[in-house]
This record gives sequence, structure tokens and C-alpha cells, in this order.
Amino acid sequence: MVKGHKRIALLLVFCCAILAMCATHSEAQAAHAGKLIVKVTGFHSTDGNLLLQVRSDPNTVVAARTIEIDAKTMTAETTFEGLAEGTYGVFALHDANKNGQLDFDGVGMPVEGYGHSNNPAKREGPPDFNETKFALGKADVTIEIQLIYWP
Repeated sequence: MVKGHKRIALLLVFCCAILAMCATHSEAQAAHAGKLIVKVTGFHSTDGNLLLQVRSDPNTVVAARTIEIDAKTMTAETTFEGLAEGTYGVFALHDANKNGQLDFDGVGMPVEGYGHSNNPAKREGPPDFNETKFALGKADVTIEIQLIYWP
């Protein structure tokens, strides 16, 4: 009879563990927001590809993706799913030479197109994160980023 009790106890522990995992999974799903759809326009060429970073603060990238540029429309678009509800900013880079970074000329000016959510004005140096942030809730959010190029 003792062996039977141990089996029942083990079965109960196993069932409790499964229920806990299911509850955690449900809570995580409930915290997920709607889709984030990112459209990028203003490409000067279709060379290379587009790098996107979704950030939850200036130093934390929560999602990143490399996508192709549509040669017909000179645009790029992608959808991020599974992000938690919260505040985000998006950075876009037209990585024309596919080296994974924003390149600069000899005097420190960018030679590739870049942009941020909320399309802050063109200026030397990156914008403050507060200028780029937006709220992502349960509803789908679509943002459009217009690329910036320096002469």
C-alpha cells in the first residue's frame, strides 16, 4: 500500500507541475500585446537589406530582424508578434553593404539610411529614446519609418 501512495503522490506532484506550467503559459499569453507592423519607406536603392531592432529602452533590444527590400515598391515591411504590452522604440538601418552596422564616412557622417519610430528630425547624433517610443497594447499597431540619408 505504501508503494501505491508514493505513486499517487508522484502523480499529484506531476499534475501540479503541469498545471503550474499551463498557468504560467496562460499568464504569459495574456501579457502579450497585439502585432507590431513596421513599414519602412524612403530607400535610395535596393542594395543590401533592412535591419530592424525593437527596443524596450535605449540599451535593450527585445526583437531584431533582417528583411529584404521590395524592389518594386522600394519599401520593406514586417510584423513582430509575441511582444509584451509596453513601451517600445524601433530603429531601422538600410544596411546597403550587408555588414550588420551603420557605416560612416571620414568625417563621421552616416553613409547608409537609418530611421526611428516617430520619425524624429534629422540631426547629428541619435535621438533620445523618449522621442522614438510608442505604446503597444492589445490592439495591433502599425508604424511607418521614413529613412534618413545624408548627402
